[in-house]
Amino acid sequence: MKNDHERVCFELIWVIVNFGKGSKVMHAAKKCGVTGGTIILAKGTANDKFADFLGLSDIRKEIVLMVSNKKMTRSALDRLDKKFNFKKPNHGIAFTTGVSEVIGSVGCKATEADREEGGEEAMHCAITAVVDKGKAEDVIDAATAAGSRGGTIINARGSGIHETSKLFFMDVEPEKEIVMILSEKKDAEAIISSIREKLDIEQPGKGIIFVQEVSKVYGLA
Repeated sequence: MKNDHERVCFELIWVIVNFGKGSKVMHAAKKCGVTGGTIILAKGTANDKFADFLGLSDIRKEIVLMVSNKKMTRSALDRLDKKFNFKKPNHGIAFTTGVSEVIGSVGCKATEADREEGGEEAMHCAITAVVDKGKAEDVIDAATAAGSRGGTIINARGSGIHETSKLFFMDVEPEKEIVMILSEKKDAEAIISSIREKLDIEQPGKGIIFVQEVSKVYGLA
């Protein structure tokens, strides 16, 4: 691990787009020098009464995750923004979070040029809540009440000490939902507090919340 004054400048690129666009994003990023990535199926929540009335509030999404050095991620994001026009409504959101070390990727090898002193101040953060299946909408409701404009939901499963039950003498891992909310840093505490209170997160087995600083954001009005 590197100390706080000398960091390897890797970043994780997150691109959230409508279903079917993930492969196009990945292909465009590879042209920019990003060596590969992972596409995750998810769904988005639209904070819009008319969309909800039409049954369109849950929209299928794809999350593209790609890791590279900071110089390449910034260059790739700029080019992806020009190609996919994230600033337009419903065209997607792209952002980066810091990564201290990458293992297992041939394309992510650190050099002296990839190290820097200090870093820029983050203005946004990604709030991630992991809860039991069926509770994601409660997380979104709590976040919206505190000023959030929506989030992205990913299906998962848990394996913590409070998370298993027995069926025919075998452990059963219950389904989980991961809710990712992008927020301005100044609003994060209110959103987190609202989720914590509504979901009773601090009780064992109720879930977990963690927060990541976001380095660069495209498509968040």
